Amino acid sequence: MMQLYPAHAADALEFNKVSDLLIALCRTDEAKERAANLRFHTKLDYLEQALQQTEEYRQTLTGTDSLPINFAKNIHKELKLLSLKGAVLAGEQLMAFFSLTQNMHEVLLWFKRHNELFPQLRAITDKAKYEKTILTIIDAAVDESGIVRDNASRELMQIRADLAQTRSTLRRTFESILRKLSKQGYLSDISEGFLNGRRTVAIAAEYKRIVKGILHGESETSKTVFIEPEEVIELNNEIFSLERAETKEIHRILQQTTSTLSGFHQHLEGYYHIMGIFDFIRGKALLAKEMNAQIPRISAHPGCHLIKAFHPLLFLHNKAVGKPTIPTNILLDRNKRMLIISGPNAGGKTVTMKTVGLLQLMVQAGLLVPVDANSEFGIFKQIMIHIGDTQSIEHELSTYSAHLNDMKYFMDFANGKTLFFIDELGSGSDPNLGGAFAEAIVEELAHKHALGIITTHYLNLKVMAGKVQGIMNGAMTFDEEHLEPLYQLVIGKPGSSYTFAIAQRTGLSPKVIERARQITDRGHFKLDKMLLQTEQQSVRLSDKEKSLVKLMEENEALKEKYEQLIDKEKKKQQHETLKLQNKIKKEELDYLRDMERKFKQIIHDWKKVDNKQEVMKAAENVLFKKKQIDGNQAAAKKTDKQYETIGGKLEIGCLLRNKINHQVGKLESMKVKRGIVRIGNLPFNVSLEDWVVVRKKG
Repeated sequence: MMQLYPAHAADALEFNKVSDLLIALCRTDEAKERAANLRFHTKLDYLEQALQQTEEYRQTLTGTDSLPINFAKNIHKELKLLSLKGAVLAGEQLMAFFSLTQNMHEVLLWFKRHNELFPQLRAITDKAKYEKTILTIIDAAVDESGIVRDNASRELMQIRADLAQTRSTLRRTFESILRKLSKQGYLSDISEGFLNGRRTVAIAAEYKRIVKGILHGESETSKTVFIEPEEVIELNNEIFSLERAETKEIHRILQQTTSTLSGFHQHLEGYYHIMGIFDFIRGKALLAKEMNAQIPRISAHPGCHLIKAFHPLLFLHNKAVGKPTIPTNILLDRNKRMLIISGPNAGGKTVTMKTVGLLQLMVQAGLLVPVDANSEFGIFKQIMIHIGDTQSIEHELSTYSAHLNDMKYFMDFANGKTLFFIDELGSGSDPNLGGAFAEAIVEELAHKHALGIITTHYLNLKVMAGKVQGIMNGAMTFDEEHLEPLYQLVIGKPGSSYTFAIAQRTGLSPKVIERARQITDRGHFKLDKMLLQTEQQSVRLSDKEKSLVKLMEENEALKEKYEQLIDKEKKKQQHETLKLQNKIKKEELDYLRDMERKFKQIIHDWKKVDNKQEVMKAAENVLFKKKQIDGNQAAAKKTDKQYETIGGKLEIGCLLRNKINHQVGKLESMKVKRGIVRIGNLPFNVSLEDWVVVRKKG
């Protein structure tokens, strides 16, 4: 397990508040107990499994077919009774076991239906075996409401049948007595009552000696007496006897059922344990959903690379009020071990530091965290913190003494697997001496290879971070124009404390502020002013960079849209070309079929007719229509003016002339006796025997 210093470190990082949120989302006592006793683990395999289980459950919450974890009753007491010899469980308690077993069956069927989609969740049920006999035993004894069934035993069936008959006889007899007494005028206004478990008639007090039976009581005014008529005394006695027999038989049936069910105690305890685990994981998944949390990458090596990380509690609070939360990006590894964060008070330094610490605790407790999924968390064996006022009245320690005690512990026990957080290092002492001690402490922690974050206002630490390898500066940005913090961390440069700007914001007298500037050490003021100017320039550059990125994104979107339009136009042209080619080919095919039919007719006529000249004329009309002949002749003359026939070998790129219609095109490709000739913008697949090589005149 991870070691924490001091003992309340987890609470100081507000992990207890996250734990409380998780407890509220759990339904069973077992799940709530697990949530209340979360531990911070250091075994990679365990953490990967715990995180993956939560992630898998979170995935089931997004669809309509979620994992059917419906059993949420607490049955520790019932399970304990089931293990005791001679114990008797009530019908409702038996039905709780029925519901548990039924839900376990539904869960096993769900995993079977989803095959291998959720391996880590499925592994929880690997040893679980559905025992249908449990349902059979309980269903034979009690109904859905937990009432023992009439047919649970022959004896009970007979008793209840006798009871029903006797009660019916009693009802008829009693109603007859009421009618009789009503006619006689002996009844009081309320007519009847129920005393000492017996049904009685309400008689006016002056007639109590007339009506025979057992007196069970009278009203507060003594004007009404309650008498059990003698005609129903035996019937009531019989019913009372049957009810006792029924109670006794029900007790026997429940005892027998409990005894039989006790043989499945181990199965039921296993089912309940599994449901508790699933309820706990369900709570973690629901919490992750609320926080918009993700499963990060986990590494066995100490370090953390947070991308778009949010403080979970701040995120939930801002989400509730509709306010945005600014994410943080931080990298700590063996080459970048320490981050010195500076900047104005109330600018977010401590919150940023707590964000890293809380997220690290959550991950090592097996919880998903609100970060980008590409973030990576290493495993630390120790977390040490010094946040807030650690003054101890009990030990009569001053704030600075307590601070040094914590620093002593850090330096004594920190190592390469330690993650530490120090808020306002060196505060509480003389600025010069405190700054010197702070620098010495940072050097020692760097020598120990520990990883951590320090917040400070000391200029010497800011300078040190810029010179010592492995120590980085970080600044919380501040809008000096509007005099308000931006709550955004910028890595790589120190931040100004904005002492004078904040003083101006509070409305302090300009005269006092100016005097403070004069008193301040010139070198100190000059450096702080330089930091301030650098930071403001960085803020302005950041704004320009955002604008540039936005313009580049818009340009990229327009480029993509333009390419899509070009691609669409190309496809349209190709489609039109193919459409035209298909049309031409169809017309050619129709023409050839028609010519074939006419040729057959000419051949037939040639054989039969003596006047061959007439048949030849008909053939000429078929093959060469007058208009076509004239058109071809005109085309030939036009082509002769522009091109001259040179003949020779056909080569790619040469100009060809059709021998029949005299069209000219460019040869683009050829294969055996066919080729592609482009006439204008249209390519045609033609027989090359009908074409001859030409060249343009002039």
